[in-house]
Amino acid sequence: MTDTPGWASPGSSEPPRDGVRPPVDAPAAVPGPSAPPQATPGWNAHPGEQARPQWGQQPPGSRQPYGWGAPQSPKPGVIPLRPLGMGELLDGAVSTVRRQWRTVLALSLGMAVIAQGGTVVVDLLVKGKTGTATQALRLVAALPLQLLLDVLAAALLTIVVSRAVLGRSVTAGEAWRDARPRLLQLLGLTLLTALMGPGVALLGFAPMFGYSAGGADEPATTALLSLVGLLALPVAAWLWIRYSLAAPALMLEKQGVTAALSRSRRLVRGSWWRILGITLVSKVLSIVVAVVIAVPFRFLGVLLGLDSFAGQGLTAAAHEGAGMVALMAVAGIIAGTLTTPFMAAVGVLLYVDQRIRREALDIELARAAGLPEYGGTGWGGQADQPPAGR
Repeated sequence: MTDTPGWASPGSSEPPRDGVRPPVDAPAAVPGPSAPPQATPGWNAHPGEQARPQWGQQPPGSRQPYGWGAPQSPKPGVIPLRPLGMGELLDGAVSTVRRQWRTVLALSLGMAVIAQGGTVVVDLLVKGKTGTATQALRLVAALPLQLLLDVLAAALLTIVVSRAVLGRSVTAGEAWRDARPRLLQLLGLTLLTALMGPGVALLGFAPMFGYSAGGADEPATTALLSLVGLLALPVAAWLWIRYSLAAPALMLEKQGVTAALSRSRRLVRGSWWRILGITLVSKVLSIVVAVVIAVPFRFLGVLLGLDSFAGQGLTAAAHEGAGMVALMAVAGIIAGTLTTPFMAAVGVLLYVDQRIRREALDIELARAAGLPEYGGTGWGGQADQPPAGR
């Protein structure tokens, strides 16, 4: 499968490297001598080639739409190719899952089954043998498998979403072939960002955990150590959002780990609060969906006599029967199948939106999608292939 056009950083036809890539806030290119005087800087205009319009300008030869005199934005895929609002980003993520449901749900279902299967195995192995530490042991034991699955989900679903933006479909096999060469790099990037975000938060609370494990219970010291941990949380959140766009940059621009981190930092600069808000809203929606799915299964377990509502909590959860564990695993599979692709799509669309805002990527994507008014000739030069899912 050929490289998707339009994803390389501005100023280079090859994967950019730090030190030679122009700043993200700079225009993508300077118009050539053949560009008309009124052309807006920011688009490549080579001799003999008609200047490409900037977002908000009417493409040559097209008609002005009705209503307020505003030109319509091209929408070859799941999002209009212009700066997006929060609602449009979330709707684009849902549309990706809906239009590409065969590929998306097949990938997410497989990963959800593996994740929940690993959790059930851990539950059955440690149940009742570690006392109150059972719940924490469950989380720690499931971390390596969950990390690998997160890397696989990010790699495969990034390819799917990038094609959906162009209105193209992709099979699971094609997504795997395109993502496979960069899996090791993405794994290293994920480990590094995990150390910089959650790792900082864990480091902040480590003194308090160590103090409590030693059997000391001085209230003033405990409160002070707790404050140290709380102060580490804003730092962890800042790092988490600062490098949240590194994975899409690594996969789509085919950059190295260090360059992808630098790329994310530049794209997030000046938009940290906006990206944080959209990310938190999407995570809250995913949690709500997971809870809505889990509650009926919990009720079903109670009706079948697998569990009771008495004494629900972390300690009680550590002593759930095998039947209830299996039932809740089914709920987890359903929830993971739906929420994993949604969260992955939000992350990729945030990356696309930031590049549209900073680098005017919308015109390059319109050309890659084969829109003739932007000089596109179709996917891979085949103008007679209509976009999938239209």
